[in-house]
Amino acid sequence: MVFDVGECLVDETREYGTWADWLGVPRHTFHAMFGAVIAQGRDYRETFQEFRPGFDLYEEREKRAAAGQPETFGEEDLYPDVRPVLAELRAGGLWLGIAGNQTVRAGRILRELFSEDVDLIGTSDDWGASKPDPEFFKRVANAVPFEAGEILYVGDRCDNDILPAREAGMHTALVHRGPWATVQWNSAEARELPTFRVDGLHQLPERIRHFNG
Repeated sequence: MVFDVGECLVDETREYGTWADWLGVPRHTFHAMFGAVIAQGRDYRETFQEFRPGFDLYEEREKRAAAGQPETFGEEDLYPDVRPVLAELRAGGLWLGIAGNQTVRAGRILRELFSEDVDLIGTSDDWGASKPDPEFFKRVANAVPFEAGEILYVGDRCDNDILPAREAGMHTALVHRGPWATVQWNSAEARELPTFRVDGLHQLPERIRHFNG
């Protein structure tokens, strides 16, 4: 099993709130625009352009870090079911990994949080490929010591996670949380593409036992 990061393991609500603060925009206004951009099928980064045309996310990340306000997340941002589910899956003998579109800094945080809980932690910055690029999922498949058809990729987005992972030959699980899954949940893709649809990670162990049985 390989897990996405944002809105799969990590609740990003607080972090997006800090971006609103950085932009000088009321948080509820930023979140409203964020939801509208996603609902329109646009890249979430266009949210920043709505408030500051020409906004460069990578450049602004560096500015935030230099100002002592780097992007960050911690134990308090993990969804409540993350720790118990990882422990249950590990106890059941499953090979576990984490791989998502994350920065080098985020990769360091993930290793601090999960190095004893999983067998692999990989990020788009580590690999030089970002979802939904097929190269990202090739990197996942190369890093996992099993065939692609034996891998379950767990994510919250049909476009970035479920569809490209499926095209790479993997099984998939769509978890119903965060803005993308909320908007996409009733779409044809969300109903038809995933191997599993779950309301939370807590449903995965039993679904996997039944599938493998």
